[in-house]
Amino acid sequence: MTEADRRKEIQANWDRAQDALASAKVLLENGHADASAARSYYAAFYAACALLLSEGMEFSKHGGVLSAIHKHFVRPGRLPKEEGHVLNRLFELRSLGDYGETKHVPVADAKASIPAARKFMDACAAVLRTKGFTL
Repeated sequence: MTEADRRKEIQANWDRAQDALASAKVLLENGHADASAARSYYAAFYAACALLLSEGMEFSKHGGVLSAIHKHFVRPGRLPKEEGHVLNRLFELRSLGDYGETKHVPVADAKASIPAARKFMDACAAVLRTKGFTL
């Protein structure tokens, strides 16, 4: 992948993150807590993908993305530990909402997931800006 292509892909992931966060808000406003929590997770996931791609890392599975964020950004202190916990929690909520069978994401958790995803995105954006990205 060329540098120009990599930068385009980073921006595309960032745009997906923004769209997912906006969708999470609309879904929650319309009573869809499970779907809202899933979109909040995807907002953080796409931001994480953009951050990893900024260092040449791509993964085909969610677990790979989460693991790499912890290994390359949280543990070395490039992202706050709290943001690592947030990403994990958002993944748990998404799993509950998508695969919980009779269990559902509580509305309060779905509501809290939106600012949590935004905060995670902001932390990723701060690192990306140090690398010269304007998001």
